[in-house]
This record gives sequence, structure tokens and C-alpha cells, in this order.
Amino acid sequence: MTSPSVPADPIPVGRLGFGAMHLPTAPEPDRRAAIAVARRAVELGVTLIDTAHLYGWGANEELLAAALYPYPENLILATKVGVAPPRGDREAAFDGSPAFLREQVDEALRRLRVDRLDLLQLHRIDPAVPLADQLGTLRDLQTAGKIAHLGLSEITAAQLAEARTIITVASVQNRYNVLDREHETVLDACTEAGIAFLPWRPVHPATTTTGTEIAAVAAELGATQAQVSLAWLLARSPIMLPIPGTASITHLEENLAAEGLRLSPDQYDRLTAAAFPRAG
Repeated sequence: MTSPSVPADPIPVGRLGFGAMHLPTAPEPDRRAAIAVARRAVELGVTLIDTAHLYGWGANEELLAAALYPYPENLILATKVGVAPPRGDREAAFDGSPAFLREQVDEALRRLRVDRLDLLQLHRIDPAVPLADQLGTLRDLQTAGKIAHLGLSEITAAQLAEARTIITVASVQNRYNVLDREHETVLDACTEAGIAFLPWRPVHPATTTTGTEIAAVAAELGATQAQVSLAWLLARSPIMLPIPGTASITHLEENLAAEGLRLSPDQYDRLTAAAFPRAG
């Protein structure tokens, strides 16, 4: 088996990123407001912004390019490929075929106006294509200079272990938050290996529940439930890099302020006990 490729040198990133999925790509004035949110995120020190071909079938990537190009030197744009759009009677579907992945990488380069993707994640593993073929294709594109770092999304610990025999895994993006810890074993594997863990949906449903330990801790700290949820994630593991998303500058500023929020050991333990991890 071919050994994993060697990625580009690591780039320092802040502890909180920004998920661009919720930014509207509709015509003005929504588009203008979305561009303002993306620019404000960078002004506030965000160094990683997450997007994907799936988000508007490329429109989200084009929006970020319109908002931020030429990009700040320290900004990492993370995008994802591996989901084919609907065509005719066919619904959107996983597609890890080598030809499709190559096409999507080239289109992402064009939409983002770059020669190399900072971080390219396989959005979902296609069960119909051998993992070695999917990741081998991306590894070859990395070797060709089109991708700096490779990551995965929504995987199990076993899939992560297999992937690490094929590529150097820089990141994993799984659903995870204080109330939803299905992927606890994946997080633990990433922590042990020093692989960045980008939890998607990092605050929901914590922000929509009342009468919980999260609400109690938020009241004690004079913070929002979203801020408390993000603070717990940051305390959970040093490789945690939450990517909360919003289309509101106010919520963006509130979310990023969570990096300065400190939980006491008692508060952390109470939040940890708020939900029980499920095997996964």
C-alpha cells in the first residue's frame, strides 16, 4: 500500500473558526449582508472559514471569494467535495468516484480563485467506491500541488484509522456538541493523534433548550447559552476547533467572544454530565 503523502507545513489557526453554510447567496440586499458577515469574521481574527461545494452547489465558495479575495495571508479556507448535485429525477448523492473528485477540486480552485486549496475535506465517504480510491485520488491531487491539507467529514473511528494508512489526515469534521456526543470515540482518536476536530452544529440544540444546566451556567457567567456551549467545547480538547455559523454580525460577535469565556472546573463537570455520549 502506498504510504500517506506528506502535507504542506501546518498553519497556526485560532481556536474558533466560522462556518459559512448559513450565509445567503441570494441577490441583493441579502448577498451584501452575507459579504459583510464574512468580512467581519476576518476583522475579528477568524483564521479558518469552512465552506463546501454542497452549500449552494458552489455559490457559497463564490460568495467567500467575492467577499475576501485577495485573502489575508493567515486565512485558511476549508472546503469539501464528494456530493453530487441533483440532476433530472436524481436526488443529490454521495459521489467518491475519482473523476468526480478531480472535477470538483478543479471547480473549487476556480470558484475560490486559488491555485491550491488550503484544506480539502471529503464531505462524506461514498460506500460504493473503495476508500483507497477516494483518498488515493485526493492524495494524488495533493502531491500535484492542488491541495495543501486533507481532511474527512462524518466518519467513524475505524474509518479514521483506515484513512490514516492512505493519507495524512489534517482534520475531521463530525457533528458534536455538549448535548450530542455520538462521535466521542472519534474525538478521542483525533486528540491522541493531534488531528484537528471541527465540530459542526457546535451549539444547536443547546441554544434552543431551557431549564438546563447550560442555561444555569450561562446565567452564572452572564453569557449566552451558545457561548457556554462553545466554551465547553474549547475546554474539552486542545485540538477542538468549533466552526459556529451565522448570517448575523451580532451573533458572530457573540460566538467569537466565547474564546475568552472560562468555565470553572465545577461548571465544566456539570456541563459534561448534561448529556451522555453514545457509542460511535
